Amino acid sequence: MQLARVIETSAAVAATRSRTAKTALLAQTLREAAAADSARLVEVVADYLAGTLPQRTVGVGWRGLRTLPDPAARSTMAVLEVDAALEDLRAQSGAGSTATRATAVDQLFARATGPEQRWLAGLITGELRQGAGDGVLLPAIAAAADVPEALVRRAVMLAGFPGPVARAALAGGAEALERIRLEVGRPLRPMLAGSAPSVEEAVDGSREVGIETKLDGIRLQIHLDARPETSGGSGPVVRLFTRSLEEITDRLPEVVRVLGALDATTAVLDGEVIALQDDGRPHPFQVTGARTASSADPGALARRTPVTTYLFDLLHLNGRDVLDEPAQERWAALRQLAPDLGVDRLVTSDPVAARSFFDDVLAHGHEGVVVKDPAAPYAAGRRGAGWVKVKPRRTADLVVTGVEWGSGRRQGWLSNIHLAARDPKTGELVMVGKTFKGMTDSVLAWQTERFLGLETGREGHVVHVHPEQVVEIAYDGVQTSRRYPGGIALRFARVLRYRDDKGPQEADTLDALQ
Repeated sequence: MQLARVIETSAAVAATRSRTAKTALLAQTLREAAAADSARLVEVVADYLAGTLPQRTVGVGWRGLRTLPDPAARSTMAVLEVDAALEDLRAQSGAGSTATRATAVDQLFARATGPEQRWLAGLITGELRQGAGDGVLLPAIAAAADVPEALVRRAVMLAGFPGPVARAALAGGAEALERIRLEVGRPLRPMLAGSAPSVEEAVDGSREVGIETKLDGIRLQIHLDARPETSGGSGPVVRLFTRSLEEITDRLPEVVRVLGALDATTAVLDGEVIALQDDGRPHPFQVTGARTASSADPGALARRTPVTTYLFDLLHLNGRDVLDEPAQERWAALRQLAPDLGVDRLVTSDPVAARSFFDDVLAHGHEGVVVKDPAAPYAAGRRGAGWVKVKPRRTADLVVTGVEWGSGRRQGWLSNIHLAARDPKTGELVMVGKTFKGMTDSVLAWQTERFLGLETGREGHVVHVHPEQVVEIAYDGVQTSRRYPGGIALRFARVLRYRDDKGPQEADTLDALQ
């Protein structure tokens, strides 16, 4: 199969808002890949359509793609040729690898047409936006293989990525999907939390729940394997994966040491790491984020900015999967395995006790709480009622100064809004972030008409607007930023409502956000 066929499908999927049409387009391309009688091709095509690399990373970022050779005049690239070239890129290491990798990038992109170069660059950097998320890709895999969608979803949760599941489904049908299990050393998708606006809504007194401290750190999935055939007798193998399933084991030697000391033959755990100050209060999130993002001299970084490990769930222990067991049984097993590493947890049905726990968590500088159903299984990859997060909601009235055209399902609508606060010293509006969250279809339609009416100019996909529309934004916190002129950025900003009762002179100030 030619790469141009995958890109054609990506473009068609991005151009339609119909979920049914997207699913049909994806399923047809997967069937074509399966007809080529190559299991690897099906896996690669499914991952490409999901906007991910089978290799996950190949050691090339935007910097390595800034200067590309002239594009080819016609398309000649096959999918598996591209896959092999990216595999070679990933394998480059050691002295001279930077120059070798740059040469390999030039050779690959010299064979690509202009559209292929743009698509490949987006795929490699993780910036590909084509509207083929789980909501349409997983039903497409089910349709292409003629298997129940529930089986596909369960398999992807346990395998982590859709490519291997598409390969199994198209080659072996339902039986092959049923054989996919949790594997120690292979990350599975993490369970996600829903949200509630208040503790009282999450804990209403009708049933007992577990209330845990919500740390503002980096989510980690830990795989421990001390079997002789795996460890080679040199001690347990510990692997650390982020929420996005990126492996960062080499960056956190102090975490590896702590977890390697656990008395288990095999284990898969869910937890969080966070950088703490001397008084036990958390550093700003950026400190933890910078520490886990850096791979430069991990030992020195661990001494300068150590992170503390907390565990809150157990998915596998000593050869037995426990993710389908009730949470309270998993908690009990985790306490036995790692009694000193657990997050603070209160089990209660009393809303007053829950509020007191929540207030105490905030007083210690943490983000909020997660309310958990003690009877719930670990629903890998899903967001539901089993976990509900509660955080204090902060709001600000800000001014919209620009809007970006949407893509995928939002094609044709103005979507991502630029947010500005007032500088009380100069009176100028200063950008502090962007958001496309919290917008219904009716809001998107309204704001498209509204902001086109306020348009003052365009720059690429950005529509600049006369700064008069105030919007109420909810956000989780404020962090320092070199990206925006105000020196700060809002974390997890989302639209609550547009304020026609306020003018830009009534917007919140930069000082208030700081």
